[in-house]
Amino acid sequence: MTTDEKRKPLDYYLKLQYPVTLIPDETGGYAVEIEDLPGCISQGETVEEAVKMIEEARCLWLEVAHEEGVNIPLPHCDEKYSGKFFIRAPKSLHRKLDEMADKEGVSLNQFLVATLSKAVGVHEGRSEYKATRTKKARAKQ
Repeated sequence: MTTDEKRKPLDYYLKLQYPVTLIPDETGGYAVEIEDLPGCISQGETVEEAVKMIEEARCLWLEVAHEEGVNIPLPHCDEKYSGKFFIRAPKSLHRKLDEMADKEGVSLNQFLVATLSKAVGVHEGRSEYKATRTKKARAKQ
């Protein structure tokens, strides 16, 4: 719970920009979450739909938390990161990525974000799996 002294109006929280994580599903569609707001997740068949759905989930999450007096975390922001980075790739790879994005019906940028998000999710999943196996192996000893 937060005290009324610290609590800001709901409109303040609704205007904050929370980072969103987009995770492509192997069976199609996308899962999407806001890590700063525990349990704030959604999904959509397309990137656009997933983004629209997480925006709705964000607003509802904030409204309920504010109404219930639950502490609302501020978005984590790392001023070190702008969300933009530039890479150089062979022309052939650039062409293939662009063709894949066209096939999915999304922009190259959206396709790359989705693909990178999936790769990071796979990597994190493997890391968690290895950590769990290590704990279980140690527990057996």
